[in-house]
Amino acid sequence: MTPTRWTTPVGVALVTAVVGFALVGPLEMLGLTLTRLPWTAVAAVLLLAVVVLVLGWPVRRWNRGHRDRPLDPLRAARTAVLGQASALAGAALLGWYLGQVVHLLPDVAYPLPRQSVVALLVAAGAAALLLVAGLVVERWCRLPDDEDDDTPPGAASSR
Repeated sequence: MTPTRWTTPVGVALVTAVVGFALVGPLEMLGLTLTRLPWTAVAAVLLLAVVVLVLGWPVRRWNRGHRDRPLDPLRAARTAVLGQASALAGAALLGWYLGQVVHLLPDVAYPLPRQSVVALLVAAGAAALLLVAGLVVERWCRLPDDEDDDTPPGAASSR
C-alpha cells in the first residue's frame, strides 16, 4: 500500500466542495434542506476520529519497540487501510461542508443562515480532525526502513 500523498485529500476536498456548492441550490429549490446539520453528525465524526486513533495506537507502540505482545500483521494492515479510508472520508466531508458554507456566505447576515454556517464550520473542523487522524494512523502503520538492505523490493538478496 502506498502512503497517501497530500494532493489526494486536497483533491478530494476540492471536488466535493465544488459538488456541494453546486448541489445545495438546486436541492433547496426542490424542498430539500441540506444546510441544517444535527449535532449528532459532528459527534459521530469526532467519535470516528477517536476510534481510528485508538485502533492505531497498538500498531504505533509495536513499531516503537514496545513488543510485549505479538501484533497480528493482518490487523496492522487493516489499521493502515482504515487510516487511509478515514483520511479520504474526512477530506470528502470537509469539502462537502465547506462547499455548503460558500453557498450560504451571501446570506450570512440573516440569523438562520448564520446558524447554519456556524454548524457547518464546526462540522468541517470535525471532518478536518478525522482527516488528520487518518493520516496520523496511516503514518503510524508504516514499517521502519531497513538501513542495512540496499536491494530494491522484489529483487533477490545476495546474502
